Amino acid sequence: MNPFRPDRARVAHELGATVRLALPLVAAQLAAIGSNVIDALLSGHYSTHVLGAVAVGTNVWSLAIVTGIGLMMAVPPSVAQLDGAGRRHAIGAVFRQALWLALITGVVLWFAARHASPLFAWIGVAPDLREDVSAFLHAISWGAPALTCYFALRGLSEGLSLTRPSMFFSLGGLVLLVPLGYVFMYGKLGLPPQGARGCGMATALVLWLELIAFAIYVMRHRNYRGLGLLDHLEGPDWRRIGELLHVGAPMAVSLLAEAGLFVAVALGISRLGDEVVASHQVALNVASLFFMIPLGLAMAITVRVGNAVGRGDARGVRYAGFCGIGLSLVTQLVSAAVMFGAPHWIAGLYTNQAKVVDLAAQLLLLAGVFQFSDGIQVASNGALRGLKDTRVPMAITLFAYWVVGMPTGWWLAFHQGLGARGMWMGLIAGLSVSAVMLFTRFWRSAWRQRWDRTTQPDDPHMTAPVQAGTLPIDP
Repeated sequence: MNPFRPDRARVAHELGATVRLALPLVAAQLAAIGSNVIDALLSGHYSTHVLGAVAVGTNVWSLAIVTGIGLMMAVPPSVAQLDGAGRRHAIGAVFRQALWLALITGVVLWFAARHASPLFAWIGVAPDLREDVSAFLHAISWGAPALTCYFALRGLSEGLSLTRPSMFFSLGGLVLLVPLGYVFMYGKLGLPPQGARGCGMATALVLWLELIAFAIYVMRHRNYRGLGLLDHLEGPDWRRIGELLHVGAPMAVSLLAEAGLFVAVALGISRLGDEVVASHQVALNVASLFFMIPLGLAMAITVRVGNAVGRGDARGVRYAGFCGIGLSLVTQLVSAAVMFGAPHWIAGLYTNQAKVVDLAAQLLLLAGVFQFSDGIQVASNGALRGLKDTRVPMAITLFAYWVVGMPTGWWLAFHQGLGARGMWMGLIAGLSVSAVMLFTRFWRSAWRQRWDRTTQPDDPHMTAPVQAGTLPIDP
């Protein structure tokens, strides 16, 4: 069989499997974005001051979120590889150590969120907002352990190719946030008005409710039987936790690098005036919304690739990775077409200020350009996560965003007089470099390496990155 000629039936099967996995994950990511929209709507109707405090607090809290998510991204490929190898009995031990890591991370993030006030002056938070920003962070910090443990449960479920629970519980949390946010912020049911603090309290409570509901579901549903999740209640095993960190820590750094880039871009653009800042926020909000689609696909690609590695299926790795990347390109083609076709109409949904609409429309055209590179880089990164290859992608991300993207954007914006457009051109440069390098790395890994089940570690309770084996190219 010619290894370069794809099997149409297998391509169709892989595309269908990836889409079925990805759709609930896309919905879950959209629900996460929706929670920010709800917070903005509730706080905006409360007062402009509270809206500003919640907006700043949410940006700071997002750093904690991406740290927790990044570390827990070690769970799906670990579970998927064991599941693909037919070693479901070993998943419980991995999950229990992931829970210990989640608890430790949650406590660290709780402490960090409560002591974030020194950042306020550095990032330029207005003095009159700082007290309410601190109140918001102090309240929402109590949800940090729930957040990280929730993502450990999500990682377990998604690694088993069970992605609908992530969608259902994320959407359920979104529905609960509306009444709870209203009650805590505005002071209903006998409670005093809490403003920004109430917003944080509502979000923390929703995080705990999501965790409890997900945990009950996992403990009771037949899909999770036979995993040995509660066979033993051992303490932390630092070697095994270290193996999870080996995969998850680089992902956390990569996500922080990306989040930090967009924060730095926003801070740079804030020097250009209110109308420019508003137009940037409009365009970024639209781009973030469309980004949830390839991000959900990338999560599904991680699982499909991890399953193939666990089975010792070298061709399966290639089919899962390249079909997923191809799907991502199709979705980004649609996104780019929408942005190219109706930028003024989209911007007009957010504001009726002509200057803001015109500049936001220009930025949306640039966002349309980077849809393709953004889709390739996130999908390629998802495929590499399925191989548990995260350290080199971390280095690629740091280089592309902070050595190429940010300096290019700053130079174009402030030395060539292009303003916000220059910063967005820098984003295009950084994302394009990241896309080329990450896709090239997956291409080389997929064609040069081989995998074999026999390379799994001797320890039956843990899985490590699968090394080169002896599986033929055409099994």
